[in-house]
Amino acid sequence: METTPNYIKSLLMPNGRKPTGRKVWSIDLELVWLPFFTATNVMGDTALPHDALGAPLRLAYAADGSVKFSKSGRPVTKVAKELADSVRLVRENFTANLVNYAGTVIAERAEEYRNHVELAQQAGKPIIDHDKAELEKAIAQAEAVPAVAVPPEAEAVPPEAEAEGQGKGKKTKERELVTA
Repeated sequence: METTPNYIKSLLMPNGRKPTGRKVWSIDLELVWLPFFTATNVMGDTALPHDALGAPLRLAYAADGSVKFSKSGRPVTKVAKELADSVRLVRENFTANLVNYAGTVIAERAEEYRNHVELAQQAGKPIIDHDKAELEKAIAQAEAVPAVAVPPEAEAVPPEAEAEGQGKGKKTKERELVTA
């Protein structure tokens, strides 16, 4: 019988550190990606340019060459292409390793895996049923509430008043009196 590899076990262990910097693929750029890719360069596994590691965040430019700004008015930054491409490669390989590991376990322990899936589905059913009932209740409540409440001052104006130009509201009537 094969045991779980340590690299998989380490992925499942809690880690008390909570990075707060710029994230790439939800992982901190400064605390994780830069040291990792610097180490892979040292070991000869990658050959990322020094400028990509030294200036990982770059100012983003529009097609016309002007600096891009977000709707909030801040300049837009992007990760250096070489780093972004390397992160994408790690992500794709990571995903492939997860799928491969699950496939290996399914092949070697099919019955145990099937039992875990059934137990998970049974344990999740009451939660799914509760959420479905709450959603149906919320939809029914939303449908029962009128779409827009009409304030009393916005009552309907008789058609004759509108035709005479008097159905424009108090402020318009007051302006007409002042100008007359």
